[in-house]
Parts: sequence; C-alpha cells; structure tokens
Amino acid sequence: MAKARTAAKSNREATSRTKSKRGKSSGATKQTPATIRSAIDRIDREILHAIDRRARLVKDLGKAGRAATAAERTLVGRVTDATKRIRAVVDREIRAAAIPTDAQADILRHISSVCLQSLHELRIAYLGPMHSYSHLAAIKFFGEGANLAPVASIPAVFDAVTRHDANCGVVPIENSTDGRVVDTLGMFVRRQMQICGEVLLPIHHQLLSRTSREQITEVYSKPQALSQCRGWLSNQLPQAKLVEISSTAAAARLAAEKPGAAAVASLEAGREYDLDVIDADIEDNPNNVTRFAVLGREEPAATGDDKTAILFQVPHQPGALADTMTIFKKAGLNLTWIESFPKPESPTEYLFFIELGGHRGDAAVADTLKKLQKQTERLEVLGSYPRAIPIPAAAG
Repeated sequence: MAKARTAAKSNREATSRTKSKRGKSSGATKQTPATIRSAIDRIDREILHAIDRRARLVKDLGKAGRAATAAERTLVGRVTDATKRIRAVVDREIRAAAIPTDAQADILRHISSVCLQSLHELRIAYLGPMHSYSHLAAIKFFGEGANLAPVASIPAVFDAVTRHDANCGVVPIENSTDGRVVDTLGMFVRRQMQICGEVLLPIHHQLLSRTSREQITEVYSKPQALSQCRGWLSNQLPQAKLVEISSTAAAARLAAEKPGAAAVASLEAGREYDLDVIDADIEDNPNNVTRFAVLGREEPAATGDDKTAILFQVPHQPGALADTMTIFKKAGLNLTWIESFPKPESPTEYLFFIELGGHRGDAAVADTLKKLQKQTERLEVLGSYPRAIPIPAAAG
C-alpha cells in the first residue's frame, strides 16, 4: 500500500509539473498584434522568395528548348499547360483551407502570369476599354501579369495580331443568349487568322448608377448587353430609355458622370467608376456565357481534348451542304458549333463556320479535311486549340 501511495503521489507531481510547463509554454507563445504582424511579414518574405524561385524555374524551362513538351514550346501552350497544372494543384489541396479554391486558383494564375511575363513579353490586344467583358476574358486566360492592350474595335484586334503589335488577341465569338458575334465572323471571312485558344466567361450584368432606382431615366450599355437583360429592364424599369453605346465599360463611365443615368455592365466596371449596384445579376438567362476566341500566329499542339474550327463554302446547288455534312458523319466527328454567314459579295450565297471535336493533326480530322477540300469551293482551317473547361450550370 505504501508503494501504491508513493506511486500515486509521484504521478500527481509529474502531472502537476506537466501542467505547469504547459502553462508557461502557453504564456510564452501568447500572440500579440506585434507578433502577428511580424509573422505576416515573415510569411510575405517567404512568398516573395518562393515566387522568385518559381520565376527562375520558368526561365530554365524556357531555355530547355527541345527538352520541353510540345505544349510548352508555344506561348498559348505554356499558358494552357500552366492553367491545367494550377487547377490540379488547387484540386489536391485541402478543401477546408481559409482561402476559397477559386481565390487560390486566381492567386496562382496571377503568379504564373507574372513569371511567364518575365520570360518574354506578353502583349495581348482585346476589345476595350478596361473592365469590359473582353478585358475580363483576357485576364481569365492570360492573367493580370500580361501586358493587356485595349483597342477600339474587333477589326483592330485582328490588325494588332497581324502587324505583330500583339502576341495574341481576344475577341468574342459567341454568346449563349444572342448567338454569333457578327463582327468577329466577318473578320474571319475577310482576314486569315489563327484561333489558338478559347475562353468561356460567365456574363453577369449589374445595373449600376449613382442615382436611386426610382430616379433612373436612361440605361446605357452595348446592344448585346441590353438585349441579354431586355426582359428584366422591361419589367423593372419600364419608364427608362435604353440607349446603346460602344461598350459596357463606356456605359459605366457615362453613368458616373450623368445624373439619372444607369449602366448595364460588370461589377469590375462599377468598382472602377465608384457606382452603386442598384440590382445584381439582371441578365434574363442565369447561365449566360460568352465564348471568346484567342487569336495568335502559332498552332497549339494536340492535348487529347481539342477542337478544330473551319470556314468553308460549298457550290450553290441542291444537296451540296448535305453532302458535306455526310463527310463528318462518316468520320464519326462531333460538330459542336455550326453557323451560316452571308457571302459579302453575294448575299444569296453563304459561308459556313463549323467547329468539331478533335485536332487537325488527328487522323480522322486530317482525312476529313482532305475530303472536304474536294467538295468545297473554299476551305480554311481557322485553328485547332484546347477545349475550354465547361462552366457548371447555375442552380435553379
């Protein structure tokens, strides 16, 4: 019994000493605002050093030349490959992280863009001004580290790439609500240009103003944006006059200057011009998406999940188009987009834009193009490029 009491006493004393040590340790590591700020500064320095190491590795990869993968030998290939790797890194991380996964991806994409810019100049032309949806699409694809150059029109984007004033260009090609973008298709008809990538951008329109909703008399925006919100505007602001303007960003700037005016534009444009969000997400279709084409002078390598866009003209005679469609069917190629476009010099005849699954280097696609060459009066391959990752539908 004496031994038992002695052991129990010894255990109690050991426990007491452990608690005492824990108490001292807890007191010693108690955080104050000063220690927290110091820790944040230390982490910031570590982040900067890590980014510098990453940039050096990107430069090493650029010097690897033939040792690099086919995708890494082209500018758009590097961007696409980096985006895929970033997504894989984010998907592997713990979901319970303090930063949302979308924000994690945005941070890494920006760092990747800055590192790639250190390797060689990234100058991207887009339909401006800043904070337009084309600007947001350019940021989504290339990141904010790229030199993003706004131009005044879609033809000006084509011109910038053709003259080598820009490495690449970003233009809208199709909207899920309004369909094709006529100005872009018209330029492909008149100008040879390579599509080397695509961007899918969810379009959420905001009603922006410095005027209260009851005092709004005019709503400004580009025609497509007004069309995509026509039902909402008719029901909610029947007294307001709808005024078309060159861009959503220009509409936001005007709304900031003119009493009684509102703009249909992006949230980013509202922040830029210090506008209030009178109503959010006013688009009639909650799954409103615009697809943008990335223009360039390079041909991306096959990734295994690609699309090829072509432009062709068939003889103006019965059954000519049906015969052409049979070629795609026999080859087992899925057509993801079909558009007709009036031939500029002959409005009664049409050109056709078609997008299909597969890369021009794939055997089935290459064989189909050879057969099309024999049955068409004009055939141009606009490009093969990686398929953009689909956007999940909005919750109903």
